[in-house]
Amino acid sequence: MSPTASNSPPAVLDAALFDMDGLLVDSEPLWRRAEIEVFGRHGVALTEDQCRQTQGKVIGEVTKMWFERHPWPGPSPDEVALEVLDAVDALLGTVSTAMPGALTAIAVCRARGMHLGLASSSPHRLIDTVVHRLGLEGRFEVLHSAEHEPAGKPDPAVFVSTARQLGVDVSRCVVFEDAPAGVEAAKAAGMVCVAVPEQPVSDLSPFRRADAVLVSLVDVDDALLDRLGAAAVSPGNG
Repeated sequence: MSPTASNSPPAVLDAALFDMDGLLVDSEPLWRRAEIEVFGRHGVALTEDQCRQTQGKVIGEVTKMWFERHPWPGPSPDEVALEVLDAVDALLGTVSTAMPGALTAIAVCRARGMHLGLASSSPHRLIDTVVHRLGLEGRFEVLHSAEHEPAGKPDPAVFVSTARQLGVDVSRCVVFEDAPAGVEAAKAAGMVCVAVPEQPVSDLSPFRRADAVLVSLVDVDDALLDRLGAAAVSPGNG
């Protein structure tokens, strides 16, 4: 049974930062669907595995990468990025669903009095779409997009900026991430990180720097957060 607010020990972790795509919302298949369709129109035949290789990156970086490898005539990489965003936005607003345990994990962190931030590689327009679609208005104190940073994940900037906006120290933040690039970003920021791979994986080496690896957000509870909090203050952590 989870401890009540009256007998819980003081929280060592002050804030929980949540990624969005593939963690809170089942959007990665929608991203792959949109990328395959849009890039295909411009003569770049991507596979699902190729799309997974860029998971967690800002879409502008993705289009520039594929343009460098397979230049296409016509629209610029930035224009193609907008085409992908339009396609994803439409899908998110109509067919997206919450990942298992997403709403419960948010509630567990809120019940502990933790500050909550959403830190995503997606632009704000998609963040707003997902927040509305999942009924998450008012759950997060900060909604922050890597589009406002000089670099996306695995650069730690999006997490560092979110912590700053929340007014908490990076060492007292736990990040929930589904992508290896996000795990690298969280650890580079000096934060505790929980990896929740979007799909079952047999090779966990891409997530080796995570402080915990979960099958789903259903496994987020007070015991896990207590354990992570203790690890955060242990000598040599990070």
